[in-house]
Amino acid sequence: MRVLILSDTHIPHRAEQLPKEVTDEILNCDAILHAGDFTSLSFYQNLQLLKKPVYAVRGNMDDDDLYSLLPETLVFSLEGLKIGLYHGIGAPWGIEKKVLEKFSESKDLNLIIFGHSHKPMKKEEKGIILFNPGSPTDTIFAPRRSYGILEVKEGKILNLSHVFL
Repeated sequence: MRVLILSDTHIPHRAEQLPKEVTDEILNCDAILHAGDFTSLSFYQNLQLLKKPVYAVRGNMDDDDLYSLLPETLVFSLEGLKIGLYHGIGAPWGIEKKVLEKFSESKDLNLIIFGHSHKPMKKEEKGIILFNPGSPTDTIFAPRRSYGILEVKEGKILNLSHVFL
């Protein structure tokens, strides 16, 4: 299973649409994960129209419609891999600790995907992989735009990487 990982798209505030590289990737993926800050309900609805599973949480910049529609956190499994999804809040310093605390009651998580800082990151903490895909539309907090790709089969991560634009 190939999964597109997005966060902090901020459409239409930072860009009118996703970069072509990302829209091309949508055609090759089996599911889409979005860690919040869509900023518009219409962009979320457009992802839903793609007829691929969309796993999403709300972000701090999302409008009221998204805030009431999407959860703050989500825990789910893909191909036997247990994933936590969360946007994040507050200052980016120490965000990994806040993310881990948010899922402290969740058992057997393999991977936590989060956003908020716009900074791509991948590291392991307490036996859990933490992954921030960065932002595909914004470079305010990072030198390059980015998104993530996850390839998983039978509970094993075959690939988890950033794609820089």
